[in-house]
Amino acid sequence: MNATDVLILGSGAAGLSAALRLAEAGHAVCVVSKGTLASGSTLWAQGGISAVLDEDDSVEAHVRDTLIAGAGLCDEAAVRFTVERGPECIAWLVDQGVVFTHADGELRGQRLHLTREGGHSHRRVVHAADATGHAVETTLASLAEAHPLITVRERSVAVDLIVDKAAKRVHGAYLYDRNSKAIEAVPAKAVIVATGGANQVYLYSSNPYGASGDGIAMAWRAGCRVSNMEFMQFHPTTLYHGDSRSFLISEALRGEGATLHVPNPDGSVGERFMPRFDERGELAPRDIVARAIDHEMKRLGVKHVWLDISHKPASFVREHFPSIHAHCLKLGLDITTQPIPVVPSAHFTCGGIVTDLDARTDITGLYATGECASTGLHGANRLASNSLLECLVFAEAAAADLIRALPTMPMPPPLKPWDESRVSDSDEDVVVSHNWLELRTFMWDYVGIVRTTKRLLRARHRVQLLKREIIEFYQHYRVGHHLIELRNLVTVAELIVDSALARQESRGLHYTLDFPATDAVASATVLTP
Repeated sequence: MNATDVLILGSGAAGLSAALRLAEAGHAVCVVSKGTLASGSTLWAQGGISAVLDEDDSVEAHVRDTLIAGAGLCDEAAVRFTVERGPECIAWLVDQGVVFTHADGELRGQRLHLTREGGHSHRRVVHAADATGHAVETTLASLAEAHPLITVRERSVAVDLIVDKAAKRVHGAYLYDRNSKAIEAVPAKAVIVATGGANQVYLYSSNPYGASGDGIAMAWRAGCRVSNMEFMQFHPTTLYHGDSRSFLISEALRGEGATLHVPNPDGSVGERFMPRFDERGELAPRDIVARAIDHEMKRLGVKHVWLDISHKPASFVREHFPSIHAHCLKLGLDITTQPIPVVPSAHFTCGGIVTDLDARTDITGLYATGECASTGLHGANRLASNSLLECLVFAEAAAADLIRALPTMPMPPPLKPWDESRVSDSDEDVVVSHNWLELRTFMWDYVGIVRTTKRLLRARHRVQLLKREIIEFYQHYRVGHHLIELRNLVTVAELIVDSALARQESRGLHYTLDFPATDAVASATVLTP
């Protein structure tokens, strides 16, 4: 493939919005997607995008709420940078044709409905009913497909970044084509990693299967620092149902009055429990709500708790949460009259590749945006609906920096083809699937919502054994889609465990029984290759 100006790994909100901004400035862009272009975690996002649009709200209030949720580890400059750019990013989406739900927030003469989610002191979450990610992703994907300067490579998986380590400069990436099963070296002046999080490292996750930490692992192998990987956010409320995997029950339900209850012995709705854990009740930050649910499930020996919004008028529930209502109804559950069985699941990676406010990493020409990046916005816990905001703000920052820099960036040199001369085919797919399950199971058991040093040391031992086995397999056999992901998952698992062991306190999403107190001085966990 001929060199492109910018190679973008990932086709979610971060990758596509960067691609469109760069293409509109006249730069050739190649967007790589593991599946179809409109796939990935953005498509699944239900709640919305936080931005200050109401006259009673303020940038200071949004900054304050974000800092509180981040438990002392947010970079206030990054928080302010992000929050201040929120309204303009929403306006940009509206200009691209994204249709949001209308009602009360003012934006360029439009009145957009604003909802409130956990940890927010005001209504400031812009949404498209309860399928905001779908509206954003499909709109941006259709624009990208139609743009003459954007090349799309679907069903392609990045294997590794191509980096001149002496010069600390990126030259492109190796891509595995899932159809032809061939690996190609793709040159580029610059690369944006927008590959999403690493939440499939856990047995239970609200994310699609592709969330295997690819960008974080590739950047780490290339020589980038990573930060705060111990802070893996567990969404408190994922639907618990045998016929529905990973279906998120949006935070917005609790924002609109849904309450959490323990099940009675007969399975009926029992005591409401969140007020016992936090004065904010169901609107407490996600780490507090997830730990409370985990505590009640273990205390009572139950497999789920109840989330109940049936006290609201049926018309209100159907209007505000049409996708959730329809999905549950297909499973025989009418949420207008029945409670919803929910459990926590791995949802968001708060740490990642260290970047500055231009989304630049430690390697020249390499940028990271969205969930794979550690910008300083989230700290020890992400505030609800700040994720899509971060994608949009830092995609715009990366594009702006590249628009300035690309005219003087050199073309990459000829790239070395992928060498498969020393590998052979393998029929040991069972090894990959077994290691995948083993890794995700012990990460859930030992590195989950509540941790101990003993559990973490057990996890580290198992990670190291698996890593040796996976690397040996990777070196001797022809790679495939699942082996690429497994190699990345074991890398991010090791980063998570090492980061968790380094933090000998409880803060935000990292809660350990051996160090339940929070240190007086907060500091980030930064790992260097």
